[in-house]
Amino acid sequence: MDAPVPLIVASLLAAAAIVLRAPRARASVMLGALVLAPVILVAHISGTPQLRPLRDSPSLAVAAGALGLIVVGLLAFLFHRRPQALPVAAVAALPFRVPIAAGGSTANLLLPLYLVVAAGTLAHVVPRLRGDLPAEDRPPGAMEWALGAYLALYGVQAAYSADFSRALENVVFFYVPFALLFVALRRVAWTPQLVRVCLGVLAGLAVALAGIGFVEYATRHIFLNPKVIASNQLESYFRVNSLFFDPNIFGRFLIVVMLLLSAWLLWSTRARAVLAGAAILAVLWGGLVLTFSQSSFVSLLVGLAVLGGLRWSARWAALAAAAAVVVAVAVVAIAPGAVRVDLNSSKSADQATSGRYALIKGGAQLFADRPIGGWGSGAFPREYRRKEKVSAERATSASHTIPLTIAAEQGVVGLAAYLALLVLAFVRLFRGARHSAARAAIAAAFTALLAHTMMYAAFLEDPLSWTLLGVGTALAAQAAVGHRVRRAPAAGERVTAPA
Repeated sequence: MDAPVPLIVASLLAAAAIVLRAPRARASVMLGALVLAPVILVAHISGTPQLRPLRDSPSLAVAAGALGLIVVGLLAFLFHRRPQALPVAAVAALPFRVPIAAGGSTANLLLPLYLVVAAGTLAHVVPRLRGDLPAEDRPPGAMEWALGAYLALYGVQAAYSADFSRALENVVFFYVPFALLFVALRRVAWTPQLVRVCLGVLAGLAVALAGIGFVEYATRHIFLNPKVIASNQLESYFRVNSLFFDPNIFGRFLIVVMLLLSAWLLWSTRARAVLAGAAILAVLWGGLVLTFSQSSFVSLLVGLAVLGGLRWSARWAALAAAAAVVVAVAVVAIAPGAVRVDLNSSKSADQATSGRYALIKGGAQLFADRPIGGWGSGAFPREYRRKEKVSAERATSASHTIPLTIAAEQGVVGLAAYLALLVLAFVRLFRGARHSAARAAIAAAFTALLAHTMMYAAFLEDPLSWTLLGVGTALAAQAAVGHRVRRAPAAGERVTAPA
């Protein structure tokens, strides 16, 4: 299915699910998005070889579909009876990707998370469509409207994309399910106990995944991703990726968990908790080192600077970050040979940045060619190959700089929507965050993740972004309610109008 109308409709439904306040209307569009996205995908890949076993064996297709519905139904019943099981299941499913061939290429899909999202959506939708409308629904804010506008714009701009298949896959694999996940998480009542449980689940998963990385390094055997295997044969160092297919995405997951744990330690007053957290951080640091992910190291420093500013002094954190930047620039300027950079050679800069310099330069040229509306959603890799006459491998990760990718694909229109979303997200996450360890952790992790996207791919294509925004939104709303309760006048107290 290469017709843009169904894709635009799916994007609009996902956007509406985020911004609609009326419970029944929101439930209706959520159900529509949940049903339409897989229909679009199946129609898109109906003639491809990966569906041949199901076409040749209808009984197998029916059995697989029935099994999936049973699992989703059981999970939905669990989430309806115990709403706090949903966020625990969601964070437990975040790291696990399954390789699936789609549209002529292989995508690493979060199938366990999709099951959780589908079940959580049904648990949210069914009571509201039946008229059982709980009173906890919160009105959308400016950030929700910016997020919805970006999704709608992405779907519309897919209509003229040179790579409609990539835009379609981004919408049905990432934007629609993650928008539903955001809606579910922002309505969770995040108690301190639930926060601790989710952090414990993430820490346990991170330790286990780091352990897999240690095994990969010890055995010099990568379990997944042939590209990393080939790269390790050519380089003097050995990179691990655990179960993430990509060392940089593995590193991104580790730094998010490390920042959440660091916030817990900084605000903790119990010696045993500090010692346990420090031991876990040491293990995760070892796993991060073995990824050799430069973008992850930088992002971790950014997140730690944010935590320092929120816990102690924003001024001193900013000064320390500025000093680190000055030192880094000085090292490159004074001793470029130490970091293998020739300041007079673009080829040297490209090698030092693992090909990012050429991608960024090409992306800037694409933006200059079509600055208003861009080349269309998802079009960067194909247009870059066409313009620069390079192989597919040189453009598979977009420009490695998300703002530039958006500028090239969606022009100033999409770039403005993206920047508005970031500004409103930071306002949402940082306002009052220094008074809560959980909120400070979310703000620092989101900032680090954003820094990672400046040097690598995947912003809204990463469920971590939506999870942090959803949890941060719920925590901010709870903090606002608590503030209003504390400021409410006691019975019989005289209320004085402000001057």
